[in-house]
Amino acid sequence: MMEYLVFAGVLATIIATFIYIRLMFTGTVKPNRITWFMWAFAPFIATAAAASSGVGLAVLPVFMAGFGPFLIFIASFIAKESYWRPSKFDYLCGAISALALVLWFLTDDPNVAIVFAMASDGLAAVPTLKKAWAHPKTESVWPYMVGVFNALTSFGAISLWSFPEYAFPSYLIAINIVLVLSVYHKRLAPWGDRQKQTQTGQVLAS
Repeated sequence: MMEYLVFAGVLATIIATFIYIRLMFTGTVKPNRITWFMWAFAPFIATAAAASSGVGLAVLPVFMAGFGPFLIFIASFIAKESYWRPSKFDYLCGAISALALVLWFLTDDPNVAIVFAMASDGLAAVPTLKKAWAHPKTESVWPYMVGVFNALTSFGAISLWSFPEYAFPSYLIAINIVLVLSVYHKRLAPWGDRQKQTQTGQVLAS
């Protein structure tokens, strides 16, 4: 029965994706197109590599990790004022991310392909991590929190515990947790903020 949890992950991913898209149209969040495009592309590569190794339902959460970003990337062209304008640094990360995928095409080893897919996905995350840390109000944690749950469902469907089965889901859990913390880091340090306010008040009072 545990293996069918992947379908709950699929449903949760779809819901979180449409919540994020809705927030785009209200101007609440501003996705970085470079990140979301590469986030769509890399999991699709990982899905193909895992499927070629005989991975079953455990690959479905990996596929959804690409399908959600693909929908968000497409929606960014409809909600034209909602996307974050990329910098030269963002383009550099995107180029290196794409290079990691090119390297995948030079090998027929599924394990190597998955490693390159994870590297590509991680490099693609850097612009959004940077943006979320500096401007947390331009991001929503919904896709990332659900991304953790979606990836966790993979482990209920794993049968052989081989690298192609657990590698990308494990990576997805880690990167989504980091993204959640990047968005919430200011809210997670209220004591530090209060201390700074107290110190500022004391300076002003003196």
